[in-house]
Amino acid sequence: MDAELHTSTAPFRDPRYAPRRLDVVERAGGEFLLSNPTPFSTEHQTTTVSLAHWAAAAPDRLWLAERSGDGWRRLTFAEAWDRIRALAAGLRQLGVVGERPLLILARNNIDHALISYAAMSQGMPVAPVSPQYGLAGANLARLTHACQVLNPAAVYCEDAALFADGLSAEILGGLPVIAGVNPRPGDVSLDQLYRAGSAEPTATPEQHAKYLLTSGSTGLPKAVICTHLGMSTNAAQIDACFNDPDPPVMVHSAPWSHSLGGNAILHMAARRGGTVYIDAGQPTAARFGETIRNLKEISPTYQNMVPAAWMLFAEALESDDQLARTFFERVRLLQYGGAALGQATADRIQAVAVRTVGERISFGSGYGATETGPTACNVHWTNARMGMIGLPLPGVAVRLVPEAGKLEFRVKGPQVSPGYLGRPELSAASFDDEGFYRVGDAARFVEPGNPMAGMVFDGRISENFKLVSGTFVSVGELRLGAIGAIGDAVTDAVVCGEGEEAVGLLLYPNPTMDRDAIATAVRAGLTDHNARAKGSGGRIARALVLPDAPDANAGEITDKGYIAQGIARTRRADAVKRLFADPAPEDVMVF
Repeated sequence: MDAELHTSTAPFRDPRYAPRRLDVVERAGGEFLLSNPTPFSTEHQTTTVSLAHWAAAAPDRLWLAERSGDGWRRLTFAEAWDRIRALAAGLRQLGVVGERPLLILARNNIDHALISYAAMSQGMPVAPVSPQYGLAGANLARLTHACQVLNPAAVYCEDAALFADGLSAEILGGLPVIAGVNPRPGDVSLDQLYRAGSAEPTATPEQHAKYLLTSGSTGLPKAVICTHLGMSTNAAQIDACFNDPDPPVMVHSAPWSHSLGGNAILHMAARRGGTVYIDAGQPTAARFGETIRNLKEISPTYQNMVPAAWMLFAEALESDDQLARTFFERVRLLQYGGAALGQATADRIQAVAVRTVGERISFGSGYGATETGPTACNVHWTNARMGMIGLPLPGVAVRLVPEAGKLEFRVKGPQVSPGYLGRPELSAASFDDEGFYRVGDAARFVEPGNPMAGMVFDGRISENFKLVSGTFVSVGELRLGAIGAIGDAVTDAVVCGEGEEAVGLLLYPNPTMDRDAIATAVRAGLTDHNARAKGSGGRIARALVLPDAPDANAGEITDKGYIAQGIARTRRADAVKRLFADPAPEDVMVF
C-alpha cells in the first residue's frame, strides 16, 4: 500500500468534539440564516471568574509557563490568582483605576498576563498594543495615534530599557509608568505594586475589559471594545464545541495585542482551565528554531499556528523523529489561521502523524474578527480538508446576504463587540437593520445545497476591482485558485491590476524553499491555472515573488487573519510598479 493511500485511509484520533448542529433558514432573494442551537455555559461572565474558579478547583494546575534559560518559569492557577489580586491592590493604591485604560507595551510573558487580569478585575480596561510600537527604532507616530484613540491612564512596559524609545513619546509624558524590570527614576516597579495588599474583583459583565486596535483592510486603527461578557461568552462558546473533560495544553506565539492570541488563546485557556506555554519563536527561518525547541520538550493537546509556521514545521517533522514522537504523543487538534494553508502542507503533516502514531489528527481553522469575539465560526468536526472557515459557534447566527454576486457574511451573537471606543456613529453604521455586524467579507458553501458541510472564505466585498477593459476581477476567488495551483511554494498572494490591462500577482514566498524552486513551482502552477481560467478576469498575466513575508505590524495581515489586499498593494507600491512595467523586468514572470 503506498504512503498516500495509507495516510488517506488511516483513522482519526478523536478530537473530542461535541456533535455538529446547525439550523438553516432560506429567505427570499437567495439569503440564508445559519445558527447553532447548541447551549453554552453562562456561568463565567467576567474575565477573572474563570481564574478564581480554577484557583479553587485545581490550584496546582499549570496555567502559564515561559522560557527561563534552559528551563521554564511556571505559574499555577493558585499562584496567578494571588498575584493578580495583589497587583490589583497596587493599581488601586497608585490611583489609576477607572474607565481609562492601562496601555501595555510588552511582549507575551507571564507578567503581561498578570497585570492585564489585575487591571481587568477592577473594571479598568487594558489596551495591549503591538510591541513594535515601542521597541527601538519605533515609528512614534503610530504610538501617538494609538494613545490619541485610547487616552490611557497609565502605561505598563515589561522593560523600561527595552522600550525606552516608546516611553520617550511626548504623548506619554506625565503618565504613570509601571515597569516590569529596569525602572527609570520615577517609574513604579511591579515589586511596589505587589506590596499594596490584596483586592478582590469588582468588574461587572457589561464593563469594558480590553481595547484592541484594528484597522481592518484600510484606514487608521480603531479601538474595538471587548467587554467582560463578550470575552467570557466567546470562550464559553468555544468550550461548548467540545465534549472534552481534559484541559487543553498549548504552545503558542500569537501576540496578545491581537484577538487571536489575547482572547482566543490566552483567555480560552483560562476559561477551560488549560495551560499555555508561551512561545517566543516566529514563523521565519531565523526564528522558528525556538518553536522547534519548545515542541521538542512539550507535547501539546492543541496546536494553532499560522500557515508559514506549519510549512516550516512540516519540514522539521519529516526530518526529526524525536520531534514527531513528542508532538504527536497526545495532540488531538491542529489549527491554522492568518492565511490559507495549502492542502499539500497539511497532507505532509498527516503523513508524519500516521507514520509516527498510526492516526491522522483533525486539522481545521476558524473565522471571525476582533469585533466578533474574535471567533464567529470554526471547523468543529473531524476534518482533513484545508480552506474552510467552518460553521457558526454555539449561540452565533450568521446572515448571508447576496451582494455583488457573492454572499456577504454578517454575524450576530452575545460575543459581538458593541463597537468602537469614542466612535458611536461608526459603531452604529457597522450593524445592519437586524443587528448583524457587517464584517465586509463574503463566504460560500463548500457544497452548494448542503450548508452542513461548512463554508469557505470568498474574499472581501470591497477588494474586487475592474481591469481597464471593464472586466470584473473577483479577488478572493482568484487568489485562492492561484495559490492552490502553485501549492506550497508560496504562502499567499496579492491580486493586482485595477486599471491595468490584465491581472498580476505579488506572491509571498515559502521561507523553507530556495528562490529557483519557488520560481519553477510558480511557473508550473500558474500555467496550469491559466489553462483552466475563464475570461481575462480569471487569467494571470504576470507574477512577481516578493522578497519577504507579509508584515502584520504594517497591516498587511488583518486581525481577521488574511492578507489586507489594499494595504499590501499600497505598501508594496514599488513591486506593483515593477509587476506591470514595460518591458517586464527579469524577475517578473510573464504568462
